[in-house]
Amino acid sequence: MKNYRNERAKAREKAKELVSKMTLMEKASQLKYDASPVERLGIPTYNYWNEALHGVARAGVATMFPQAIGMAAAFDEDAMQKVGDIIATEGRAKYNEYSKHNDRDIYKGLTFWSPNVNIFRDPRWGRGHETYGEDPYLSSRLGVRFVEGLQGDGPVMKAAACAKHFAVHSGPEAIRHEFDARATLKDMWETYLPAFEALVTEADVEAVMGAYNRTNGEPCCGHHYLMEEVLRGKWNFDGHYVSDCWAIKDFHENHRVTKNARESAALALKKGCDVNCGNTYLHLMAAVEEGLISEEEITVAAERLFTTRYLLGLFDGSEYDEIPYEAVECKEHIEAAVEMAHKSCVLLKNDGVLPLNKEKLKTIGVVGPNANSRAALIGNYHGTSSRYITLLEGIQDEAGEDVRVLYSEGCHLSRDKVENLAWNQDRISEAVITAEHSDVVIVCVGLDETLEGEEGDTGNSDASGDKKDLHLPKAQEELIEKVTAVGKPTIVVLMAGSAIDLNYAEQHCNGILQAWYPGARGGKAVADLLFGKVSPSGKLPVTFYKDLEDMPEFTDYSMRNRTYRYIEKEPLYPFGYGLTYGDVQVTEVKVISKVTEDSDIELEVKVENKGRDTEDVVQIYIKDMESAWAVKNHSLCGFQRVQMKQNESKTIHFTIPSKAMKIVDESGNRYVDSRKFKVFAGVSQPDERSKSLSGKKPVEVQIEL
Repeated sequence: MKNYRNERAKAREKAKELVSKMTLMEKASQLKYDASPVERLGIPTYNYWNEALHGVARAGVATMFPQAIGMAAAFDEDAMQKVGDIIATEGRAKYNEYSKHNDRDIYKGLTFWSPNVNIFRDPRWGRGHETYGEDPYLSSRLGVRFVEGLQGDGPVMKAAACAKHFAVHSGPEAIRHEFDARATLKDMWETYLPAFEALVTEADVEAVMGAYNRTNGEPCCGHHYLMEEVLRGKWNFDGHYVSDCWAIKDFHENHRVTKNARESAALALKKGCDVNCGNTYLHLMAAVEEGLISEEEITVAAERLFTTRYLLGLFDGSEYDEIPYEAVECKEHIEAAVEMAHKSCVLLKNDGVLPLNKEKLKTIGVVGPNANSRAALIGNYHGTSSRYITLLEGIQDEAGEDVRVLYSEGCHLSRDKVENLAWNQDRISEAVITAEHSDVVIVCVGLDETLEGEEGDTGNSDASGDKKDLHLPKAQEELIEKVTAVGKPTIVVLMAGSAIDLNYAEQHCNGILQAWYPGARGGKAVADLLFGKVSPSGKLPVTFYKDLEDMPEFTDYSMRNRTYRYIEKEPLYPFGYGLTYGDVQVTEVKVISKVTEDSDIELEVKVENKGRDTEDVVQIYIKDMESAWAVKNHSLCGFQRVQMKQNESKTIHFTIPSKAMKIVDESGNRYVDSRKFKVFAGVSQPDERSKSLSGKKPVEVQIEL
């Protein structure tokens, strides 16, 4: 079977031939995100702007998976590829029908501006839940497989993925249009660039989107080093580059690196930005007249864009043209979304209160502003579901007729009252009463896209999107305290896309489940976990800090005291941590081949489960024992999700790439700088906090070159 990757040369020739028939103005009109039709050549209008972060977004009904950060918590490469494939299938089904009706509007094309592989370096960043977390290796592996699922492996590209936002971009949201992210070459090549590199060089991602900010003085959509030297030079990127929306006008309005729109358009085009999301490229013709750019530069960009359209089969047709509309939100896809939600939720604390036993309960209290919230299911950049199942609805369905479920909103998500004319905290007494009349209480708190998200996004237009600190809104913190004080067994279900201060809940509550934004049917998935139909198995893709003390300023892009690799003090809940209802443990790790600085590390890992049936994630970490350039702590270098029956033992094989032994020095060079390494294998990282929380210690082995 032919792979679309082998068809690029042919597609490029077809694109060149087609573009050669266009006038200069017609070519320039193709470089907007809403490309104009060229009717005399049979070219319809095409809108490049579509979103598929966790399902086809913003164009009606589609299967809605957990938010990206939740899917990252699954630590499951195969599942990520499956999600990408499902999204592409539904995207094709919708595109096929929309095209029949000549509907070529925004969000209805096949160029999806996903995934977001920026590093979630600071828990205050509002868009962090769009990413795969704080670790470059995890982000790389999940991003590669998502892209492979989205783009497919047939002779025609199923859909076109886009790696964003290139590069060194993770807040603050409020100042992103004028901000200069200063990063050392070491931090860039060790932390901020690896995921982009993997998506370009391994997954052949079709598009890359530039960020709003400057990086080290240059705007990211007109950046010599990032776009010319690295992306198209070092990595040989052959797809197309798109600006973030209205980012090019920032060149002259906010970054002040150009004088006007013509200069901004010229700078972006010269550096290799092919598509302008915005309207600055309306000035391309004037830029040509002033001699700022040449027709040839416009031609090259147009050829790249039509290469993508030919690879997608938009002119010659493909097997995907027959995907029926019935594929959209079909039973199989909904089940996959629920399964991903099962895997994504992270059990942070359990003193034995979970799983709930319906036979021993008469009344369950469900309280909190996110208990019956659809908004808390979906995160941002979401589609529309034909049915939503909130946490309350999921618990009611699972509890059945014999268990009474009492409900109280408890408090507003962020304001001090629910009813405008009422006293402050007008629902808190109802929540306390509910707790008093219940055998167990489930407190559903957290955030939604109105409290953490993108600056100026359609779902968050009135806020900057970033958090000021790690605390829940004051009303929610008081709710937890008041309900806990009743003295009934209390479980906190947290729906949020980022690290939250859970110090009080850790000390006073019986169980804590991190549910992220679990998708349209998320309430069913969470209920399945609470009642033990499925064992929780997610792992944290970010660090939950105890506080922000000693962390660098949000605007500081250095990695000091950030993420598990550089943290200097004990976290509340570490990266890679998560409990199950089973008892999985690594008992032995062996290096089964000779290791050189150029060879991969072949490992054999023995795993056993002494508890109930569960899935778990075996994690491999490496620590350089000698180099001054090594990360402060250790780095994830391998992971596998495993399904374990009670009393089952398994032997798992890992191939750890030789790259894991390399450091990055101050000049951004990557090489082996040590002869001694430690490799750890376990169901968490090898830090002291993980050991104390889980009661398990990873097994280690020494490697000497």
